[in-house]
Amino acid sequence: MNDFDNLAIETLRVTSATMITKAKSGHTGICLDIAPTLHVLFTRFLNLYSASSKWINRDRFILSAGHGSALLYTLLHLSGFNISVDDLKKFRQKNSITCGHPEYGITDGVEITTGPLGQGLASAVGFAIAGKNLASRYNKTDATLFNYKNYVLCGDGDLQEGIAMEACSLAGHLKLNNLVLIFDSNDIQLDGATNMACSDNIEMKFKAMNWDYLKVEDGNDITAIEKALVMANNNLKPTIIEVKTIIGYGAYNEGTSSIHGKPLNDEQLNLLKERFNFSYKDYEIPKEVYELYGNTLIKRGKETYDYYLQTLAYYKEHYPNEYNELMNLDKCNLDVQLPTYNDKISTRKVAGQVLNKLGEANKYLICGSADLASSCMIVGNDGDFEASNYSGRNIHYGVREHAMGAIVNGLTLSNLIGVASGFFVFSDYMKDTIRAAAIMKIPSLFIFSHDSVCVGEDGPTHQPIEQLSGLRAMPNLNVVRPADAKETTYAISAAIKHNDYPTVIVTSRQDVPVLQETSLEGFNRGAYIAYEPNKNPNYILISCGTDLSLCLEAAKELENEGLMTRVVSMPSQFIFNKQDEAYKEQILPANITKRLAVEMGSTLSWYRYANNVLGIDSFGSSMPLKEIYEYYGFTVTNIKKLIKEME
Repeated sequence: MNDFDNLAIETLRVTSATMITKAKSGHTGICLDIAPTLHVLFTRFLNLYSASSKWINRDRFILSAGHGSALLYTLLHLSGFNISVDDLKKFRQKNSITCGHPEYGITDGVEITTGPLGQGLASAVGFAIAGKNLASRYNKTDATLFNYKNYVLCGDGDLQEGIAMEACSLAGHLKLNNLVLIFDSNDIQLDGATNMACSDNIEMKFKAMNWDYLKVEDGNDITAIEKALVMANNNLKPTIIEVKTIIGYGAYNEGTSSIHGKPLNDEQLNLLKERFNFSYKDYEIPKEVYELYGNTLIKRGKETYDYYLQTLAYYKEHYPNEYNELMNLDKCNLDVQLPTYNDKISTRKVAGQVLNKLGEANKYLICGSADLASSCMIVGNDGDFEASNYSGRNIHYGVREHAMGAIVNGLTLSNLIGVASGFFVFSDYMKDTIRAAAIMKIPSLFIFSHDSVCVGEDGPTHQPIEQLSGLRAMPNLNVVRPADAKETTYAISAAIKHNDYPTVIVTSRQDVPVLQETSLEGFNRGAYIAYEPNKNPNYILISCGTDLSLCLEAAKELENEGLMTRVVSMPSQFIFNKQDEAYKEQILPANITKRLAVEMGSTLSWYRYANNVLGIDSFGSSMPLKEIYEYYGFTVTNIKKLIKEME
């Protein structure tokens, strides 16, 4: 280690610790112990260019151990990203861009929002898949546009999470050698030593998952760290580098769990500075450190970026068709002849067929299923993505729903749009990853089939009840339950656009009629009048999904009996809530108070629109489909009865 490296590492450690001390909250331990490793990674390896921070072939650094954010912000500041010293001083403060955990879209240089442990690591597998897919489709023997690496920092806690193990298993199977996992192995977590809860052999575990394993015995040995990273970058499999560190290195309480998630006080911070012989003022960064990062990461990043632009110009001249396709990768093309339907058909079948047609024209779509493609009907284009065919856009996730959701987010953050599919009740496994997409405002697409108790004989464990209400309660998430083939076509077409929100589309297992009353214009506003009686209505039926056809039939019979009933199709409460008040009043006039919402699921989300709800607030029951409607009261006769009881 030369004097400049030593000064830079001390600066990283002390600045990070100072940020946490001044904020009076944060995680000091990881910032102190892993600083040498990240210093080597940033100064010797990463290809980043802050002047073009979204450059498509940049290397990605993902801080899965997101509680180490103070160190990341310091590194990004030194690397020229739009984070000032004043921003470092505002760590964890109101309206600051230096949040407690890294937040995508808020902080320049942050690739992904990482909150719960394991999420970042799992999403990094999505980054790696995207890199392999893009390289396979667009690289030429004389022009390489995609060769970026994906580096992840994780801790002991990340590797205890199931989502991480699901993702690592898939990464090894797919031989994603553009993925390097740096494991901050300090044997300590919040409650104490890791051996209280875990006795895994990480080397054996990862080798069994088809990873290469490397170990650095001393986390302060930058020569060994550099050697390990060189080896990792030349491996033919994904690589984990276990770096043995002492948590909170240099602090008075180093090596103990007390340093994990607590700030040092002012006296303890001064002791840390004395330990490192660091004589600079708080937040003062030596000019030698700026020069070191300027002459390494920043210089290398500019040179690599300039070379990329030269390659791109050559590519444009010699491969104009592929160039134009690549330049329009983020443009949604809906000029496609989509299938049309007349006969009864399940909306899951429609979703798969429509998505496949749109996937032919929109090369950024990459789909997959948690071992349920034959049930959910969602299969991506261009064959299966596998180690022998990285150009395929259909991913076999296996039974790994949790990792699938995170990987989809990684794909979507990599200039593609990831599409996940599974049974709706298993969306519970993916709640964190759907939530992360909503927080990041990215257009990940989640398509779930088997939308209600109409799953039938499989029984209550497979029959969703509370899932619709739960997901509708999530901010910035568009939950769509289409009523028929037409609304399903509209839903898929709307979702594959580069929106600033993710979409969940919930489809039926059973066949449903194609309704004359469904409307594209109305669908695009979230809710619309699907049926209006020949006189002013006194009642409103509000519904969506497979239940809408029952309401339409009931309203027509009620009209014949003199009860004027409007039917409102509300496939998306999220989109309807965004409409202006005049439109909302047009659809649901305040003076018509006799309203009944109808949906085969929890009633909770419907009381915003109706005082009366026909739903299911108990768990389901195993029985044949033909018996379900009568058992739960989802019949025309019962809907009419409930309307008449409002008199």
